[in-house]
Amino acid sequence: MLEHVPRWLGQAMSGLRAGADKLVIVRPELGSFNAIRLMSPAFANGARLPDRFTADGAGVSPPLFWTGVPDEATCLALIVEDADAPARKPLVHAVVWNLPGEDGELKEGMIRPDGAGSAETGDVGRNSYFGEGWLPPDPPPGHGVHHYAFQLFALGECPDPGSNPRRSALVRAMAGRVLAAGILTGTYSRGDAASAGMAGAVAAHRGV
Repeated sequence: MLEHVPRWLGQAMSGLRAGADKLVIVRPELGSFNAIRLMSPAFANGARLPDRFTADGAGVSPPLFWTGVPDEATCLALIVEDADAPARKPLVHAVVWNLPGEDGELKEGMIRPDGAGSAETGDVGRNSYFGEGWLPPDPPPGHGVHHYAFQLFALGECPDPGSNPRRSALVRAMAGRVLAAGILTGTYSRGDAASAGMAGAVAAHRGV
C-alpha cells in the first residue's frame, strides 16, 4: 500500500516518527524484568529484513526462536512494532499471546489468521490495520530506515486479553505479570540511508 506514496512525500515526512520511547517494552506499567534472548535464523539483530518478509516479497512472518525463559513463566506474548512509523504511536505488525511458557520458536509464516489459536502456536491477535496476523513491513519510499521491534514477554500469570486482542488490550492484561523480556530488531527501507540504531535508543530510554 505505502509503496505507492510519492518519494517526495516520504522525504517530507522523514522527521515524523513514533519513536523508540513509545515501544511496549519500555512502558512503565510493565515494571522491571530480566532478559530473554530472542533471535531469528533469517536476520541478525539490527540487520535488514529479507524482502520475503515484507510487502515487497511474499509477506510472510519471519522465523523466531528464544531461550532463557524463566521457569516461573506460564506463557509468552509477542508484539512487533515499527517505531519509525509516521504516526503518533508505533505501527503494530503482529500480536501473539498464550505461547507456551518455555524456550521455543515460531516457524516462518506462523503469524497468520488462526481463529481461536492453539496450545502450540498461541493465539494471533490484530495488527494496526485491524487484521488478524502478520502485517508485512511497507515503509513509504524516501522516509528512511524503519526499525521493526520484535518484543517477547514471559508472563508469570497468563492473562485473558479477550478475543483477537489489539496491542492496548494485551498491554493492559500484561501489566504486573512480566517476568522477563527480549527484543530483536530488523530494519527495512526503500532506498534510504540508515537512521539512529534502535538498540541504542531503547537502552538509553531504559537507562542501561
